[in-house]
Amino acid sequence: MISGAARLAGVIGWPIAHSLSPVLHNFWLTAHGIDGAYISLAVRREDFGFVLPALKLAGFRGVNVTLPHKEAAFALAARVDEAARLTGAANLLLFHEDGIEARNTDVPGLAASLSRDLGRNGLSGRSVAILGAGGAARAAALACAQLGAADIRLVARDAARARAVAQIFAGGGPKAEGFSWDEWPKAAKNIALLINATSGGMSGAQKLDLAFEPLPLNAVVCDLVYNPLETELLRGARALGHRTIEGLDMLMHQAVPAFAAFYGEAPAVTPALRNALKKALRHG
Repeated sequence: MISGAARLAGVIGWPIAHSLSPVLHNFWLTAHGIDGAYISLAVRREDFGFVLPALKLAGFRGVNVTLPHKEAAFALAARVDEAARLTGAANLLLFHEDGIEARNTDVPGLAASLSRDLGRNGLSGRSVAILGAGGAARAAALACAQLGAADIRLVARDAARARAVAQIFAGGGPKAEGFSWDEWPKAAKNIALLINATSGGMSGAQKLDLAFEPLPLNAVVCDLVYNPLETELLRGARALGHRTIEGLDMLMHQAVPAFAAFYGEAPAVTPALRNALKKALRHG
C-alpha cells in the first residue's frame, strides 16, 4: 500500500496495456523500498494536451510517453534536452513549477545497450543500417553517432522520409544517407550493425519483410521490438550465425534516467529485472 505522500509517475499511450514500463518501474520501487507508484494511463491522441496539466495538479512528478504521443510531448514542452530537440520526440516529461521539461532517454538508453553488447568502441569508424524513418530511427541514429559510427544508412518504405532523418547530421557528424526499401542490398554493404527501428515484427503488427542475403556475415542484428522477445528478424539472424541484441536491453536502459528523475534513485539493470520482464511477456 502506498501513502498519501507517495511519489507518483506513469506512462501515457494509446493503447497502453502492452507496456512493460509499469513492471519495470515497480520492480525498482520495490527493490529500493520507495513509497511510490507507477501506473499505465490510456490516453487518446486528442486528449493528450488536456491530461498533462491534470496529472501535474494531481501530484504526478512526470510521465513516460509512448506511441502515439512522443512528438506531441516534444511540442508541448517549455524546454527540451538535446536528444529531444534533434529527434523531435520525447519519451519523458517532467513537471516543474515553471512548465514541462521534455527529454529523450531512448538515445542514451540504446547507446548504453549497444555499448554493453558491442563494447564502448564497437561501432567506432563502422557503418550502420537502420530500418525506419520515425522517432525511433532518429534516436537510433543519434545513439550510433554517439558511439562513433562513421556511416549511418536509413532504410524506409518512403525514401524521402529516410533522407529527412539523415539531415539531422547535416551540420556535422557521421555521413548519413537515406535509402528506399528496394535499395536495402546497397545499404547493407559492409555494415557492422543492423537496427530495426520499425514496428515490423511486433505482436499484432505486420511482418518485417527483409532479405538476409545482403547482410554481411559478421554483422550484428539489433531489434528494438521486444514483444515478442524473439522476433522473426532475430530468429532468422541467429539461424544464420549472426550475433543479436534484443529490444528488452534498450527498454531497460532507457528507463534508468526516467526512474532517477521520478524517484531520486539511480537503479541498476540486473538479470533479476530481465527475468521479471520476460515473465511478464510470457503472461501477456
